[in-house]
Amino acid sequence: MAGLKLENVCKRYGAVQVIENLSLDVAEGEFVVFLGPSGCGKTSLLRMVAGLEEVSGGRILIGDRDVTVAPPGQRNLAMVFQHYALYPHMSVRENLAFGLRNIGIPADEITKRIQESARMLELDTLLDRKPGQLSGGQRQRVAIGRAVVKEPGIFLFDEPLSNLDAALRGRTRLELAQLHQRLGATMVFVTHDQIEAMTLATRIVVMKGGAIEQVATPAELYRRPATKFVASFIGTPGMGFVPVERAADDRGRAVVTVPGGASVVTRVAADGLASQGLVLGVRPENLRVAEQGPLRGRVELVEFLGERTLAHLKLEGGTPLIVTVPAGVSLRLGSHVAVSVDVAEAHLFDEAGLAHHAQEALQ
Repeated sequence: MAGLKLENVCKRYGAVQVIENLSLDVAEGEFVVFLGPSGCGKTSLLRMVAGLEEVSGGRILIGDRDVTVAPPGQRNLAMVFQHYALYPHMSVRENLAFGLRNIGIPADEITKRIQESARMLELDTLLDRKPGQLSGGQRQRVAIGRAVVKEPGIFLFDEPLSNLDAALRGRTRLELAQLHQRLGATMVFVTHDQIEAMTLATRIVVMKGGAIEQVATPAELYRRPATKFVASFIGTPGMGFVPVERAADDRGRAVVTVPGGASVVTRVAADGLASQGLVLGVRPENLRVAEQGPLRGRVELVEFLGERTLAHLKLEGGTPLIVTVPAGVSLRLGSHVAVSVDVAEAHLFDEAGLAHHAQEALQ
């Protein structure tokens, strides 16, 4: 087991700068997820850690060792790819053993490692089968097992669940979480799927345009996003945004005017907050159809999701907003409704997209 340290890492493809001066510390035993939209640089970053891409600048350290220019085989890590990359003519047992034989591990040690990983990943009864005789989930477990038998300092995962169907992804997520608990190993995982990130990570690295937007626990990212981008990217559905103007102060709290002219007394500190270019950000569960509320909108769509019902509204001025519908309330398409706001969970974002959060001291 080893930690990972990135110091001012850069990646350029010709004149195109993909990643610039990125720094990050991953502690031993952490499960860190790189999360972001396609093209944000997360896979390039993982491949640089693995030694599959050259580093244009900066340093990469695994443990206390600088591996910036070390070949992949000398980095004490194992990588699981999006595509299983199993040898079709080999059995599961042979696939697991192949890499170990290549580095000269004794036969009895190979047998021991295969038995342990097969038991851990429930592959015991599949060891003599070929990949063509396995389901997609079983093949992915074999690919993970091939990494486990190497006993690396760090595990790297490059979107390993994206080829699985929804039900299988859910089960495999659980298996990965349990594997991390059993091994206590350092794991770095790349995905664009926020559900994978939120359910697996001890910390999430949210990336945009080759830079880090925020590094935090899943709970902190959800409750206190650092930027408007993070707030919109995390959550299903994402946070709703309403353009507002700062109207006044109330005992240190910023008072804002929403579309339609109503006022909302936030719990965001008024000190240092601009008057123009502000956006009120609130998650759907903190917005609720009510008899009275500062926001008013027209019902465009109602979604029944089993455990909750969501209404898609269009506010005065045309701003779209998704809100929670209380149990027992029936809405007609085209009707106009009022929306209450839980100001304890409401944020303000400035013109630069930076978040200003509600403060308990300003209740």
